[in-house]
Amino acid sequence: MIAYVGLGSNLGDRDAQIHAAIEQLAALPDTRVTKVSSIYETEPVGEVEQPWFLNAVARLETELAPRQLLWNLLRIERALGRVRRQRRGPRTIDLDLLLCDDLVVDEPGIRLPHPELSHRGFVLVPLVELDPMLVHPVAGETLLAQLARLGKGPSIRRTSRPADAP
Repeated sequence: MIAYVGLGSNLGDRDAQIHAAIEQLAALPDTRVTKVSSIYETEPVGEVEQPWFLNAVARLETELAPRQLLWNLLRIERALGRVRRQRRGPRTIDLDLLLCDDLVVDEPGIRLPHPELSHRGFVLVPLVELDPMLVHPVAGETLLAQLARLGKGPSIRRTSRPADAP
């Protein structure tokens, strides 16, 4: 299965947190990180005053089922110091399961594609960088088309070229 994972950090050494999460993704059983987007600095979204984020997306090839993968993402977040204090608040690391092949899942604890995917430039920009022709499995259109419709939103700027996959 091909899965895409969004990575974000706005506390501590943001760059180190993103790279540590990528290394831990690569260490998951039956999983290989095949591509990583550039890292983007992005303005926070929401009502909470907080530092800007670094965001990226990793493309994985995995034999893990979506629920197993999500469980591992939450485990990695905890290992890297994530404490959930407030919704959409500051965080050392945030790992979101964005897409798994063309699966559509709406069950307690897991929704695919990620329900906010089409509305988040900080996710669409790195996803489109990895695969501009990737199709949203519910909308049936490319993520590039969805990104074009977003128009001007919170600031997103590339800070680094793509990282080498571990």
